[in-house]
Parts: sequence; structure tokens; C-alpha cells
Amino acid sequence: MALRPVFVPSLTGNSLVWKHDVEFPWFAGMSVKQAQKSIDSLHLAAERQLKVDKVLEISSKSKDPLGVKLSAFNLMIRTKKYGQEFSVECAYQSAKVFEHGGPYKDIRGMTSREAKSDPRLKESGRLVAFELFGMRWALQPTTAFYDWLYINALHLHEELAGYVLQYRAFTDIAFNPVRSLNCQAYSAALYVSLHERSMLTPEVLAQKEAFLEAVRGLSASPASAQTEREDDAYGDGQDSFAFN
Repeated sequence: MALRPVFVPSLTGNSLVWKHDVEFPWFAGMSVKQAQKSIDSLHLAAERQLKVDKVLEISSKSKDPLGVKLSAFNLMIRTKKYGQEFSVECAYQSAKVFEHGGPYKDIRGMTSREAKSDPRLKESGRLVAFELFGMRWALQPTTAFYDWLYINALHLHEELAGYVLQYRAFTDIAFNPVRSLNCQAYSAALYVSLHERSMLTPEVLAQKEAFLEAVRGLSASPASAQTEREDDAYGDGQDSFAFN
């Protein structure tokens, strides 16, 4: 048996997403086929225990082709000014700022797997912040930067966003909360909750303080003026998400 979280959007009340730990029979093995057996097992248990009609697996192991596309390894971002395209995973890894280096913007030119395994991410000391498009994010709230990044990327893809909005429960079979913090299934559930509450405004999508206020109830502080930066190969100080 195994225990994995199922994330359910909360459409009323103070919580935006409910996390339900569901126990289910696990199918050991490294193959995609074995992972998909575990996914089926988890979803069956979730449907019975949580009384949900259907659950969407968001990962490269998903049986659903759109669930695969929604994986952070495959979900793409296209920037507005420079027209660059890279995955959520590459954006996230490239935004990390360490004691002794970063952000390593060249990571955006890699594949998602290359980005995640770049040796500099383990050789540059302690993680201290995230920096992307001229905005610097603190490490707290813990998953705020990743959630903001994923939600913005999802919002760029009308078909995928519409598909996600049809669901009320999400999983990622590879996510283990003992070892990881960020989860694409949680971010998708948060997207649904914000959308259904009419909180997914242009300000919440574009502005760090507005996003933090929306998801954590924080008091927004005046946005500090962005420091002018010299253009570089990635033009971060000038670029942004290419909203449809």
C-alpha cells in the first residue's frame, strides 16, 4: 500500500485547495506501465473515498495525453518581447538564486531533464531566492513562486486551461511530499479555485504582490520600481509572459 495526496479545489471558504491523503495499492516497478497501474489504483481509491467523479493525473506518466502536456516538463512558456519558448521546469530551475551563483538563465535553452540535473544547482550553495522577469521572490510562502509560474503558463494555453477546469481533483503519481515541495497537481487545483472564485485577474497573474495577497491573504505592499537593467541574451528586465 502507498499514500499519495489528491488535490481538490475549494470553491468556498478560506482554503483554496484541500489536500487529501489517499491510501491505495501500489504497483512496484520503474516502467510507465507500472506507474499507470498505480495511477489507476490511486484514482479508484480517490473516487471512492472523496466521492469525486473523475481525477486528472498531471505527469509524464499520465494515460491522458493532455495530462502529459500539463506536466511542468512539457508545459511551455512563450515570452512577450523576445518570443523565447521554454518549459515551466526550465523556467523554474533557471530562476533559482543561490549563495554563490544564479540565476542561471542559460538553463532555459536546455531540455527539461537537462535543466533539472544541471550540476550548478547543487554546487552553488544554499538556495536564497528566485528571480524571473525582473521580479525577485522570497522562499516563503514555500510554493508561491512555482504556483505563480505554473498558473501563468497554464493560462497561456486556452485548450489546456479549459480542460483543467473540467476537473475537481488532481494527482501527480511522482510527487512525494516527504521529498518534494512543489507539485504541478496542486498548482492546477489552485488554478481552478482562483478561476471559479473570479480571482484570476490580470493583476493576480502579472503582479507578485497581488498574487500573494490572493493565495495567502497577505496585505499587498506597493510594488517597488524595477531596476533598469542592461539587455542581455534573455532580456529579463524587459520581458514577460505572452498573454493570449
